[in-house]
Amino acid sequence: MNFRFVDEADCPLILSFIRQLAAYEKMSDQVIATEKLLREWIFIRRKAEVLFVCEGGREVGFALYFHNFSTFLGRAGIYLEDIFVLPEHRHKGYGKALLKRLAEITVERGCGRLEWACLDWNEPSIGFYRSLGAVPMDEWTIYRVTGAALDELAK
Repeated sequence: MNFRFVDEADCPLILSFIRQLAAYEKMSDQVIATEKLLREWIFIRRKAEVLFVCEGGREVGFALYFHNFSTFLGRAGIYLEDIFVLPEHRHKGYGKALLKRLAEITVERGCGRLEWACLDWNEPSIGFYRSLGAVPMDEWTIYRVTGAALDELAK
């Protein structure tokens, strides 16, 4: 097992992982990302980073993350937007290895925390995250403004 950061030539592979994750989460109809958009936001604007975990030179999992900021801690954190391991490579330690590597990156960069969201119905992932010492933020609710509502708010 080894890790590698992506380069621009990986945009098709990143999009493939995103689509497979969306299918797993029953949200395929929500994917509007394209290779062009990924190239712009990951490599030109540098708003996100992607890490692959590989087996025998083949990418078997990915994590897409970015920096956020905690006013209470007074420093940045890392927000894990997506993590996904191909179904045929699950239960081999790749998910745990990706999270461990992200924790190392978080500490190396002096960040105060690593956090992510998980769908309420995803019991296998919830159990896995809890086994790593992650705790749910039950007292917090995530709010989102998108699409027409975002356009209206921006007026």
